[in-house]
Amino acid sequence: MRALPIITMTVSLVAAGATAAVAQNTLPPAPSAYPVTKTVDQVDDYFGTKVTDPYRWLEDDNAADTRAWVEAQNAVTFGYLEKIPQRETIRARLTTLWNYERYGLPRKRGSFYVYTRNDGLQNQAVYYRARTLEATPEVLLDPNALSADGTVAVGSTSVSDDGRYMAYSLSESGSDWIRWKVRDVAAGTDLPDEIRWSKFSGAAWLKDGSGFYYSRYDAPKPGEALTGVNRNQKVWFHRIGTSQDADTLAYARPDKPDWMFGADVTDDGRFLLIYQSEGTEPKNRVFVKDLSRGDSTVEPFLDAFDASYAIVGNDGPLFYALTDQGAPRKRLVAITLGQAAPSAWKTVIAEGPRQDVLSDVTMA
Repeated sequence: MRALPIITMTVSLVAAGATAAVAQNTLPPAPSAYPVTKTVDQVDDYFGTKVTDPYRWLEDDNAADTRAWVEAQNAVTFGYLEKIPQRETIRARLTTLWNYERYGLPRKRGSFYVYTRNDGLQNQAVYYRARTLEATPEVLLDPNALSADGTVAVGSTSVSDDGRYMAYSLSESGSDWIRWKVRDVAAGTDLPDEIRWSKFSGAAWLKDGSGFYYSRYDAPKPGEALTGVNRNQKVWFHRIGTSQDADTLAYARPDKPDWMFGADVTDDGRFLLIYQSEGTEPKNRVFVKDLSRGDSTVEPFLDAFDASYAIVGNDGPLFYALTDQGAPRKRLVAITLGQAAPSAWKTVIAEGPRQDVLSDVTMA
């Protein structure tokens, strides 16, 4: 019964606020009339059940009618937004709040420290190099200068352990497709190396800096780059100074076309780790190749696909894995290569009590 005064007070405040808004002429504009969306006579028969689909024509995103429909919808949307009186005030306030200098953590690679810095309002942070933490930094890569309209973005970056090269990926107009380029860190210029048709990939360097592993798909058919289904992702090795045509296939599974792969190299440089995932399933497999042996092949390591596994480090054949296998809030376990059964694992950090989640582990 005591809720009634509170409800009454709330309604009164809203009414008072509306009155003040009218007085200040700050009410949002009246809704606009939306364009009429045409319908078509499309009916599908699913095992005797007929289902109408009058908007099927909109599925062709490259059709002239679809493009015209999108433009008409955008005209209504932006026409409405542009008339909101508070919009410029909000824009100015957000600009003030976001206008502050910020840095990424420096990483030592060979003779250089590499880090990012944004002066406050730059669309993308700039990459810098410096030989010491006290030295005057020099621009290594400015993503903002890659395109006049700002539609080219730098995604993943990876600097070789010897500090000679930085592999970096470029995405254009928000596409998932990326191109890999390689920059000479000391010179601040790009090598001729370029890799195309990569997607959802990082760059995993060999410890001698001679090249890196990455994931990519086969080149799509003409006209299908943005519409075709991506299948049969593969792991490749690119050697610095060579063309993409000369890259070596490191791992592929044509019998599993929907498997996706990511590559990593252990800190000691001995093992290539290949992570396999399927869609958005929160599980993965881990495969291993011993790079110290020229005749070694990629072998299954954690192959049950029963949980998530992230290798955080190794001591020779002893691997430390962060996993939710048998521990929904995760634990750190030690697993010897060739002894992957959970009964042979040693728990290093047990699952936390209550609601505690072991979210990350770094091995030093």
